[in-house]
Amino acid sequence: MSRKLSPLIAWSQYLAARVAATALTISEVETNLHAAAHLGRWLYRSDKRHRTRTFRHLRIAFPDKSHDQIRQLAQKSFESLVQLVVEILYTPRLLHGDSWAQRTHRIGLAPSIRLINEGKPIIFVTGHVGNWEVLGYLLGILGLQVSAIARPLDNWLLGDWLYGIRQRRGLQIITKWGATAHMLEVIERGGGLAFIADQNAGDRGVFVPFFGRLASSYKSIGLLAINRRVPIVCGYARRVGEQFQYEVGVVDTIQPEDWESHDDPLFYVTARYMHAIETMVRQSPHQYLWMHRRWKSRPRFELQGRPMPARLRKNLEELPWLDGGALQSLIG
Repeated sequence: MSRKLSPLIAWSQYLAARVAATALTISEVETNLHAAAHLGRWLYRSDKRHRTRTFRHLRIAFPDKSHDQIRQLAQKSFESLVQLVVEILYTPRLLHGDSWAQRTHRIGLAPSIRLINEGKPIIFVTGHVGNWEVLGYLLGILGLQVSAIARPLDNWLLGDWLYGIRQRRGLQIITKWGATAHMLEVIERGGGLAFIADQNAGDRGVFVPFFGRLASSYKSIGLLAINRRVPIVCGYARRVGEQFQYEVGVVDTIQPEDWESHDDPLFYVTARYMHAIETMVRQSPHQYLWMHRRWKSRPRFELQGRPMPARLRKNLEELPWLDGGALQSLIG
């Protein structure tokens, strides 16, 4: 649950953020994106804790990269995070019905749009890569009935403001706590649900491969898709250059018939959409949020120093995208 802030602190944070946002958006977006990159480099140098975590995660993901390559990716990741904040503030002004076609280059979106326009439910998943806020905003501009699942912010004033930005073009926000009934309602009426699906899901999550290491992932997305026979579309919005321009695309679409032949469909579905997110990240690793604790939770057998359970090994062996080397590194 979100923590309770005193009204004084909440209002102070909110007013400071609104003043900063107003001052920021007076200038051209390109100027502020350039300044944001400089601020990101400063943050990279000054925030030792998150810099160290970012280095550690990049080393897990790219063991063959040199120290200098890891350092460059880490710094770019910090730059991308600060640029994301700037982009969120500019999005309502720069991305709308008259500009979206010029601001975005779309790859493979048509089939997903067609499904929703036909009144068929769909689940969108993405990761903390590129600009996930632009992805949701664009779906709203295109007139799609999509609801995004979000965690309530500790500061309710900031939350209402930021969620209001998201909702201006029709994207609906469902807060995580007690969201099940709302999600089922969206599916029943043939709408779309959008998830940022690469958060650590704790000890009770489904452990599936992510960059060569098992990572805990939420069960709810896969269970909802399987129980309601809803396709999962894995998409992204990636920044192009130093302007307010994006490539928006689909990496994979998981259909009900894809998981029906598997003994453990939940594992397969979860592993497949996480593989899609990994593919997104590999396309632009400098735009991924490497400082978030993706591998924080560990499977019980690993904590206890025991061999991998036979069932998990069998599930891994059934993943067609894992080659022998990748499989062996997971099994150990």
